[in-house]
Formats: sequence, structure tokens, C-alpha cells
Amino acid sequence: MKEATSSPQTADQNNVALLVIDVQQGLFTKSTYKADQLLHNINTLIDRAHSSDVPVFFVQHSGAKTLVKGSPDWQLHPQLHLLDTDPIVHKQHGNAFEDTVLDAALKSGQVTNVIVAGLVTHGCVKNTCAGALQLGYKVTLVKDGHSSYSKQAARLIDEWNQKLSTMGAELKSTSEIEFA
Repeated sequence: MKEATSSPQTADQNNVALLVIDVQQGLFTKSTYKADQLLHNINTLIDRAHSSDVPVFFVQHSGAKTLVKGSPDWQLHPQLHLLDTDPIVHKQHGNAFEDTVLDAALKSGQVTNVIVAGLVTHGCVKNTCAGALQLGYKVTLVKDGHSSYSKQAARLIDEWNQKLSTMGAELKSTSEIEFA
């Protein structure tokens, strides 16, 4: 794993990248809705991206009280199919583009399309999708690739799938995502 930088990268012919948002150990201690299926879907996407030489950016949140940098809760989930060469973007805000190198790193790789999956639906996933749209990226939200630990998770997932679609994100299920 390497920390993401804005140094030039080889562009994928499809100009696409996968963003895996905040799939961190601490968020799975809170009864994440359909956690096993979520991890399976995200790893399916990661494996497809890796096999097609599509960059996979892992976004890792830290805060003063939760997901404290360096703590066990802050660590990426150990079941993720992470390669040593995958960039990691550290963030402190809900939007993975705010005060990070993500936009510069994507632009240096000529990425114009982002596929988004991860946690938490009504927090960082929503804010990152909105941030990407605002910056002019084509956004595909994996409708079965994000979740929450809220008791209202199923409703929130449906609600934000609809709202983000209305904002301009394309919705696709894991089975519909192809990188080749």
C-alpha cells in the first residue's frame, strides 16, 4: 500500500478508477448492514479493476474521536483485496476530495470516470459522490456496494441511490460493472 500522491500515472484507456471509501475495521464493529455481502461485492469490484489494470484508490478516514489515525479501528478492513501498489488517500472530511490529493491524483492519471463503493451511505459515500460530480467527474455509484451501520440502513441506501441518481450519478449493481 502506498499513500496517494499527485505524481503522473499511466492512464487507463477507459479513464476510469475505482474509489473504495472508508472500508475500515471500526465501521464494522457497529453492525454494518449486510457486511459480508458488502465486502464480497467490493472485493469483486477490486479484483475486476486489478485484472483490467484500472487504478483502485482506497480512501481512509480519520477523526479526533473515531477512526483515530493509527488505531485498530482506523485500519482498512483486513479482508480487502488490497495490493501494495494501490494508492491510499487519507481524509478528515466526508468528501474524499476535500483537502486531499485525490483530485490531483485522478487528473494526473487522466481519470474522468469514478466508480464509488464503500461506507457510510449517507455520509462519506454521499459526500464523495457529490464532490466528484461537482468537480466534473462521471460518477457511477455501485448501488449494492455501499452500506451503513444505521438501523435505517436499507431505507438510507435506497434513498441515497435515488437522490444521487437525480444529482447525476449513474447507478449500477456490482454484476453490471465491467472495467475491460
